[in-house]
Amino acid sequence: MRIIAGEWRSRPLVAPKGDTTRPTADRTRETLFSMLASRIGSFEGLTVADLFAGSGALGLEVLSRGADKAIFVEQDATALRALRSNIANLRAQAQCDVRASSVMALGAAPRPVDLLVMDPPYGTGAGAVALDRLKRLGWIGPATWVSVETARDEEITVKGFTLDAVRVVGKAKLHLLRMS
Repeated sequence: MRIIAGEWRSRPLVAPKGDTTRPTADRTRETLFSMLASRIGSFEGLTVADLFAGSGALGLEVLSRGADKAIFVEQDATALRALRSNIANLRAQAQCDVRASSVMALGAAPRPVDLLVMDPPYGTGAGAVALDRLKRLGWIGPATWVSVETARDEEITVKGFTLDAVRVVGKAKLHLLRMS
């Protein structure tokens, strides 16, 4: 695994050991960031939330491309070690807020994030449940772009969200959503 573009382009990332966490493949991340760049334009100055963060590859990619701040939420201890190691190796501690907790335990946000990226466990429906909750808690606003990765045979339908685009990449399906 590596950072694809930006300030840290080609820098390696460590993945959590074991099979509890499934890191987003480089090819899938390339597709996702191409989709996002065509809609957002520049990532400069954005605040991103990387939920079910695992290694933090998605949030760190946004930081590499110019975002100001990333909030990482992960509860698995092995994944948290990999995440913290990746942040330290990139010397990105000042830009990162790591929360060792369940996504479902998050409280209200002081303001919506600009970009929310989510790679929940496949086949659990956790992405849809989290989106509904996070919208009510103020993490997602009208200008927030939301990306949810699922297995290729899964769909994301959440009341109050409109599906902007879907792409299948290998075993993964990428969904870009906005509040309706």
